[in-house]
Amino acid sequence: MPIKEILIAISGIVLFLIGMINLSSAVRKMIDVRIKQFIRYAVEKPFKGLITGIVSTILFQSSSASTALTISLVSAGLISFSNSLAIILGADIGTTLTVQLIVWRFTEISPLVISAGGILWITGKGKWQTGGEMIFYFGLMFFGLEMVSKTVEPLKNSYFLIETLTQAQNPLLGIGMGIAVTGIVQASAIPISIMVILAQQDLVSLENAVAVVMGANIGTTVTALLAGTVATKSGRRTAFSHLIFKCVGIGFCFLLLPFFIEFLKHISSNVAQQIALSHFLLNLVIVAAFIFLLTPFAVMMNKLLPGDDETLSIWPEYLNEKDLHNPCMALDNVYKELKRQMSLVHRVYQQSIKRIFDHQAPDGKSLFYIEMVVKNIRRQTVRYLWKISAQNLSEIFSKQIFAYTAMTNDIDRLGAHALCISKLSSHKSLREIKFSTCGESELKEIIGLVSSNFEDAVSMIEEPSIQKNMGIISREELIDEKVKESRDNHLERFHKRLCDPEAGPIFVEMLLHLERMSDLCNNVAEYMCDIKDD
Repeated sequence: MPIKEILIAISGIVLFLIGMINLSSAVRKMIDVRIKQFIRYAVEKPFKGLITGIVSTILFQSSSASTALTISLVSAGLISFSNSLAIILGADIGTTLTVQLIVWRFTEISPLVISAGGILWITGKGKWQTGGEMIFYFGLMFFGLEMVSKTVEPLKNSYFLIETLTQAQNPLLGIGMGIAVTGIVQASAIPISIMVILAQQDLVSLENAVAVVMGANIGTTVTALLAGTVATKSGRRTAFSHLIFKCVGIGFCFLLLPFFIEFLKHISSNVAQQIALSHFLLNLVIVAAFIFLLTPFAVMMNKLLPGDDETLSIWPEYLNEKDLHNPCMALDNVYKELKRQMSLVHRVYQQSIKRIFDHQAPDGKSLFYIEMVVKNIRRQTVRYLWKISAQNLSEIFSKQIFAYTAMTNDIDRLGAHALCISKLSSHKSLREIKFSTCGESELKEIIGLVSSNFEDAVSMIEEPSIQKNMGIISREELIDEKVKESRDNHLERFHKRLCDPEAGPIFVEMLLHLERMSDLCNNVAEYMCDIKDD
């Protein structure tokens, strides 16, 4: 094959991967908290989870993306490990549609799909724009495969290549090839689609292609296993379960490979269609083997990979809609949720501060999830307060609503400032930036004062205290003075070249975040004192 055709084929594969990756990204834009809430309810029963997995994979056009998302949802505590198993099985069924579309020569109309999606993406707004983006990348995937198809068409005149690909070979070689290619490109659709394209040009035998399909199905678990390395114990169980599902199903079909090949030839005379059906039937066998055994399988996996995770639900725990008719009970629910929100933010703050001076501190990814929980609590709390305020309320209750609305926003902002400190610490660690001895000493003194204000603000939500509030106000004034003094000192050190030039902006930005956090702690304490006075 000339170099030009090889480059076109490689470009086609690259376009397919770009389309798949960006399609997954566009779909993720649509997965907000409410859609995740739908997923939580959709997986209550195995068959609902199965359908959820099929639909999500059709949207993503990638079982790897669906599986990785499922593992992240399990790690986040949004769905349980046992419920995730049905989604994994469904994802394996959903991924077969891509190959079937190639058999139906959908690739030939891909330029039309790209044009329609591109126009909608450019001219549309909001959801229409996102929809156009998804259609564009969906078409781009198949346009890439159409490029591959055009480059392999002349190969049917190569006697040597036809003999090599159509003569039956050791199926283990094909399985190994399927695993390797899928593991590298992170998409089982690539090797399977190429087999279909070769079959459409009469360049590959069914026996050789089915072996590659088997390997590709095992190789697709690589993405899940990689996602499992940074997941919780439950997330790792989901990743390993996916591997077990595939290996057991493929192993069973491999033992019956001659019968499986004959069955495929019996139900279709078209080799390309036979390859697509082999992909579908392999995954159907896996679903049939496990769908009714998910509960005992989950028990077995819990024993093989023991250990419990700390689950942190993204959903409010105390905002009961049934209590809205009683303002007193409803506001008490809000109060409990505010305590939970403040506790989570305090946790983010403590871990962020630890990361400033400890380069071996745990990775800050978990902080981003906690911050997402905090933000969702704020959104749900504000909506809950809106519903309470729709009733005829006394002046005292009205004042509480206003105070709680301000508090949940200030607590959310506290978390945002703490997360900024964590990001700055990561950058400082990554670039191996060091503060001067004097600067570090000043920073530790200010952190000590802010930490005291934070702890008092947390305790004041539990039990308001005028004395603690006065202590916060006193420290707040001292923090303002210390921050100004430290900034002036740092400017002097900076001009005298007594500190790392890169440390300057990070040091000053940390001071600003700490100062603002102290202000917000003061706000929270004053809101609680105002409520107590009533």
